[in-house]
Amino acid sequence: MDIQHYQKEFLSYLASKQWVQEPKNLYEPIDYILKLGGKRIRPVLTLMAADIFGSDYKKALPAALAIEVFHNFTLVHDDIMDAAPLRRGKATVHEKWDINTGILSGDAMLILAYKYFENYTPEVFQELAKLFSKTALEVCDGQQLDVDFETRKKVTIDEYLNMICLKTSVLVAAALKMGAIVAESDAKNASLIYDFGLNLGLAFQLQDDYLDTFGDPETFGKQIGGDIIENKKTFLYLKTLEIADKETKKKLKYSYRKKLKDNSLKIEEVTRIYQMNDIPLLIAKEIEKYTEKAFATLEKMDISEANKINLKNFGTWLMKRTV
Repeated sequence: MDIQHYQKEFLSYLASKQWVQEPKNLYEPIDYILKLGGKRIRPVLTLMAADIFGSDYKKALPAALAIEVFHNFTLVHDDIMDAAPLRRGKATVHEKWDINTGILSGDAMLILAYKYFENYTPEVFQELAKLFSKTALEVCDGQQLDVDFETRKKVTIDEYLNMICLKTSVLVAAALKMGAIVAESDAKNASLIYDFGLNLGLAFQLQDDYLDTFGDPETFGKQIGGDIIENKKTFLYLKTLEIADKETKKKLKYSYRKKLKDNSLKIEEVTRIYQMNDIPLLIAKEIEKYTEKAFATLEKMDISEANKINLKNFGTWLMKRTV
């Protein structure tokens, strides 16, 4: 099971689609965001799951495209809400065009995502649409909690983990379960692969939190320190408040209250506080914990040992990413 092979097949399928039509100002931003690159992790998961559960993985290509289009729709709208200038090292849609275009093109992407389920039989269509609707709403729940947490004085680590589960993990889990649905696997396996994805998704988002502050600007593709600039209460911030001394907590809270034109000093100060409190090590342990929880679900799954190893290898590869 070769991840690069799935990526290549998916990219070929993506390239075969003609996104640009009239009115061009609606569809050109869709073409732009979908061609910005990335590892295409979610569609790869859909293809991989279909393969694991004994289907021709190419049958899962429309479902994989639906999940990728939906994911990119959320990125377009997230970038507007975060006023983010960069996505995968390039200008965000609202920066390249404008906010109204970003909103409307994003809306169109959500509708386009559903259209790809029309490639399946009514039974499979119904299962996919049911899961997709649930997941899409959960992603909105997560996004709203993320916004709420910015102005809330106190957020617990458990509340934060629930928020990232809704905002990120459920989509990773759904990508895998959609592959199982296309393969018409049994309900037990579909549920277990969903749980695998949920825990892997948590590890993935925690890795994203780490990379946002400690990643390499050359490979990360987004502005380093974006979470610090936006005063986002990530695991790094919340863990520091949990374990640091009184003076350090005061300094961190003071830094987070500041909104500056030049944020370089703010990023430097907050990053230094994290390093002094061993936060990189503590988040690495948390990432490992959820990765191991994901791997534990594989033992209950009715698939070959070779496929269990393949899924473990995928999880290990994902946690070693730099983008």
